[in-house]
Amino acid sequence: QVYRSLGLNQSEIDAYFTGPAFLAWNRMGNLRRWAGPLPPSWHLKQLYLQYRIVERMRSLGMITVLPAFAGHVPQGVLRVFPRVNATRLGGWSHFDCTYSCTYLLDPEDPMFQVIGTLFLKELIKEFGTDHIYSADTFNEMTPLSSDPAYLSRVSNAVFRSMAGADPEALWLMQGWLFQHQPDFWQPAQVRALLHGVPLGRMIVLDLFAESKPVYQWTESFYGQPFIWCMLHNFGGNHGLFGTVEAINHGPFAARRFPNSTMVGTGLVPEGIEQNDMVYEMMNELGWRQEPLDLPTWVTRYAERRYGAPNAAAAAAWRLLLRSAYNCTGVCVNHNRSPLVRRPSLHMDTELWYNASDVYEAWRLLLSASPELGSSPTFRYDLVDVTRQAAQQLVSSYYLSIRQAFQSHALPELLTAGGVLVYDLLPELDNLLSSHRLFLLGRWLESARAMATSNREAEQYELNARNQVTLWGPNGNILDYANKQLGGLVLDYYGVRWSLFVSTLVESLNSGTPFHQDQFNQAVFQVERGFIYNQKRYPAVPAGDTLEISRKLFLKYYP
Repeated sequence: QVYRSLGLNQSEIDAYFTGPAFLAWNRMGNLRRWAGPLPPSWHLKQLYLQYRIVERMRSLGMITVLPAFAGHVPQGVLRVFPRVNATRLGGWSHFDCTYSCTYLLDPEDPMFQVIGTLFLKELIKEFGTDHIYSADTFNEMTPLSSDPAYLSRVSNAVFRSMAGADPEALWLMQGWLFQHQPDFWQPAQVRALLHGVPLGRMIVLDLFAESKPVYQWTESFYGQPFIWCMLHNFGGNHGLFGTVEAINHGPFAARRFPNSTMVGTGLVPEGIEQNDMVYEMMNELGWRQEPLDLPTWVTRYAERRYGAPNAAAAAAWRLLLRSAYNCTGVCVNHNRSPLVRRPSLHMDTELWYNASDVYEAWRLLLSASPELGSSPTFRYDLVDVTRQAAQQLVSSYYLSIRQAFQSHALPELLTAGGVLVYDLLPELDNLLSSHRLFLLGRWLESARAMATSNREAEQYELNARNQVTLWGPNGNILDYANKQLGGLVLDYYGVRWSLFVSTLVESLNSGTPFHQDQFNQAVFQVERGFIYNQKRYPAVPAGDTLEISRKLFLKYYP
């Protein structure tokens, strides 16, 4: 509405917004246009959804945060206001200027205040306000200058555009940029950006505080209030993971920090619907005076989760707690298992825990299934732990495949490759397909359900498929948002592994070396083929989870 009122036409607006699956990165100036344009019905449905969310939040006494103007503008602004001072930022991640390189308005250009204040006034008129606004100008984007005076002017301009619409405005900012580009954001630069806003009128999210806290090296954000946040998950990846010791002690250490400006705790995962226990624990810490006794807590957790005490289930959870959930040091949770990555001869199979602990937890959970099998949460956890065991098994078979190939042992290569491609991956796919929350069909159907026409449904489905696979037109951030879903394991990861194994077999048979570059070109066609295969995947589970898990166990338990 604001861009239209300023005189931009529809095609200029279409060239700016991304498709629905990538809007978060559009909002931070990283991406434009990719997987778009957004149909008019999208905006309308989002508007009604926003009304409902805001109303529900306020009825529960929650404080809403509305998005403010961060300075990124469509190129069309330059046509309407040819004298405006805007600079093109560089490409983001592995994207070139086709879909990246957003224009950033100079904070001192009068249009910055015009657009910023106009946008916020429209927003407040539409939704009312609780006086907190979010804006991220330099999230993973390098500023044009490292001059502290420039950085202060930018943050001051962003804040003034908020205050122009709401004199009580508070700016909520992600603190990710400071730990993401520490070479740029030295103490002088951080202080300048933070001090461009009056003290107390900004709240910083210390976004990845469990692994890379920023408050410690910035004297508690140089006096601006901050929230100690657990990020935990990237890309909505599946995979058992947690940093329970860091989470259990971190918030308390931050409170005790000299002149601490910490005002709360937060949860800021990129994707939810995984590792429930970690979120349960983090939510509890906000109400505690001191760290939990973790083994005692997790024993009670198992009982609460399944609705009954069970010695085997509790023992399983204590094993998971000390292994997969206890990553120490600087832990960054991108699932790098060979299962969900493009195959090569140099894959990462390292674990931060003993694989045997997960196998044993799997055995213990299965032994509890006669008693707990009717509990929906138990069935979910059984799928998740079996899935984790299968993920570990994929790594073992991968190592056998690589070893066989490198020692020119064709029979061993055929055996290990055959088991992986024709049995383990299909069995894992069966397991995932037996549970509603692990279905590719559910992911795709929920995207299609947003549509008001067949054409929109196709676009939304392509958005949903691209996000979990290629993440961009050419695999720009390949497998960043990998998921382990029934349908995806068979038709995407499975087909990829099949091509890899057959390429290695062909290489040994013909005596020609394996070329990763050639394989990458061939496998890209397979990956892209999945996005456009037009297959409808079931959104309803099939098969008995307990039976399938037991069958996998009897066949594969090491």
